[in-house]
This record gives sequence, C-alpha cells and structure tokens, in this order.
Amino acid sequence: MPLPPLAADLTGFDLLLSVARLGSVGRAAAEHRISQPAASARLRELERRAGLTLLHRTPRGSTLTETGALVADWARSAVDAADALAAGLAALRATHESRLTVAASQTVAEYLLPAWLVALRAAHPGLAVTLQAANSADVAAAVLSGQVELGFVEGPDLPAGLHAEVVATDRLTVVVAPSHPWARRRRALTAAELAEAPMVSREAGSGTRRAFDQALGDLVAAAPLLELSSTTAIKHAVAAGSGAAVLSSLAVTAELTAGTLIAVPAAVSLQRRLQAVWRTADQLNGPARDLYAIARRA
Repeated sequence: MPLPPLAADLTGFDLLLSVARLGSVGRAAAEHRISQPAASARLRELERRAGLTLLHRTPRGSTLTETGALVADWARSAVDAADALAAGLAALRATHESRLTVAASQTVAEYLLPAWLVALRAAHPGLAVTLQAANSADVAAAVLSGQVELGFVEGPDLPAGLHAEVVATDRLTVVVAPSHPWARRRRALTAAELAEAPMVSREAGSGTRRAFDQALGDLVAAAPLLELSSTTAIKHAVAAGSGAAVLSSLAVTAELTAGTLIAVPAAVSLQRRLQAVWRTADQLNGPARDLYAIARRA
C-alpha cells in the first residue's frame, strides 16, 4: 500500500523533531545543515500540507503547539524507523562491496586475471575475491543466473540477456610436439587440413573450441582425438606426442620458448576477442566496476 503523500517525505517531520528538542528553528536548521529561511519554509509547507498549526513562533524561539507535540510523538517512530532502514542499507552496501565473486574462462582466469586482481586489491585492500574458473558457456550461465556479478569469456557467441564489452584480444596457436610431422612444416595449414586432423581439444562449451570451430567457417572439425577440460592437461598430452592442439598464445608462451611445443603456421584467422560480461538489466558498481576498468586499461 503506497504511503499517503504527507508521510512519503519524512524530512519535514525530522526537522519538526529537531525544533522540539533544540527549541529554535535556527538551531534545527544548523543541525540539518540548511539555512534558517529554508528550514522555516519547509516547516510552513509541512503545516500547510497537514492543515494544522504545529509551531508557536516568538522572537525568543519556537515551541511546538499541543497539536505539534502530538504530531511529533507520532512522527518520532517513523523517523527512527527510516534512520534504521538507512543504516541497514548502508551496512548491506558495505558488506556487498567487501566481497566480489568473479567467473572467468580458463585462459583469462589463468593468464590475465591474476595481474588484474593484484591491481584491484591495491585499490580495495580489504576486498575478499572469489574466482570461479570454468568454460565460457558455464561463465555465461553463472552471470545470467546472478551467481556472479561479472564474468570474462572467450567464446564468440553469447546468450541473450548478457551485455558484453571487449577487454582484450587473443590469438590461438596450433601447437604440436617436436616429434610431430607438422613440427617441420613451413607451409601454413589450410582450413581443410585443420578440420580433417583429430585434435587434442577442450570440452564442448569451451571458448577456445568454439573460436576454432568458427575459424573453420563452413567446415566441420573432426571428432577430437582427446577431449580434456584443462589447458595444462592438453599441453602435457600434446608434448607427449598425442597429437596437435589449438590453444591460446597466452597459454603456450613458456612451452614455445622451452621448445617442448612447436607452433605451426595456419592460413586461417585465429584471432579472438576476450570479453567482460554482465547482465543487461544490471549496472556494474563498486569493485566489479573497478575490475572491469582495470581489465580495459590492461
């Protein structure tokens, strides 16, 4: 049930209580940090809307009429309840802003987010952060369900209801073991060759796998030789000679430098966008907004 118009704004009643306690419109105005003319005008407006005389004004100060005292008694519990509500909301905001749960795809979680979170903690020293690492499809689902406020994904396609902003770009790299026939190859692999070769691959729903499938265009990739949910597991399997894989360039830098994996040139575009996502109906606030800004700058 909506509040009656007179009770919807408690400012005038709060000011009336201050006059009753301090005995002066001027002192009440100072307590509320407004000018005396503004306080007088607000109290006259309260009397006009109530249709009652609430104050007895004299050169020596202002006192409440009998009617004003009765109204003040009724108003006190409402003003106290409003103060309690405001304090409770402030406490909830402080609690909410002291914790942040983020979901991110494997590549972002392992190779980008650690540095972003260090920068975030510098801005929010008391912040507790929980990071959920999953594939892009699961990250999108977690954001849509409201389990997390902010997510980071690799996949090219997103479900309805999510707002996305590009925070970085990444390049996928075809990698093999030094013993693999492709390791000595100089001619770039065609889309057809990539599609025909069974790969050591991430699971369905992975942003890396979806980006690779999209890069093949109308071609359909062969069934995976192995399907693993961990980038680290894929790297070990490829290095052991299981077959080729397509992985983020961020994930294979160390192995390429060490020579345990070899990059193979490809004639298809393997660039992809890394995106921050949140629910379209929501607005980023507090630490979530700051983390998004850090990701954009980085």
